[in-house]
Amino acid sequence: MNKSCLLCGVGGQGVVLASKLIAFAAMEQRKFVRTTETIGMAQRGGSVVSHVRMGEEVHSPLIPMKSADLLLAFEPAEAVRCLPYLKENGTVIVSSKAVKPVTDTLSGSSYEGVEMLKYLKEHVKNLAIFDGEEICRQAGSAKVLNVALLGAAAASGVLGISIEEMEQAVSSNVKEKFLELNKKALELGKEAFEQAK
Repeated sequence: MNKSCLLCGVGGQGVVLASKLIAFAAMEQRKFVRTTETIGMAQRGGSVVSHVRMGEEVHSPLIPMKSADLLLAFEPAEAVRCLPYLKENGTVIVSSKAVKPVTDTLSGSSYEGVEMLKYLKEHVKNLAIFDGEEICRQAGSAKVLNVALLGAAAASGVLGISIEEMEQAVSSNVKEKFLELNKKALELGKEAFEQAK
């Protein structure tokens, strides 16, 4: 059975690394995997979208509209922007911390993400919102949101990748000096998903 995961966030959040870790875990299960990124203006603050498709037979890396089983969103506005990719009854896991786009900062407006989270609550049946900022604080680094979200994705069961398999992907792809930090983030993400359900 094929599964599709769309990851979205902004430049600097580790979206691409997270997609590579999902792909690694799926390949370890002997699945065919196709990935691609649409990065565009991905300097700090620009949108980053990564497609991961896995299964017995996958012909294209791009996820068609209304086909993603899981939307893994690092930021609320990016979640709303990518919502058309989610299949009916698909799952959205989103970090509640808003990241102001450069245009918003320059215009002086006050985007906080609240209206985006409200929209998601009104339009997504299977939604888990958690405090990514707090998880990063507990883990001890602001740079582990991507791995924490992977812990939540594993806990959801949507992709058929267990927390142990995700931990193995992290262990195989993250430098040893950052390993314990990332394992902690993975566990915190898993716990956050279980509490958010």
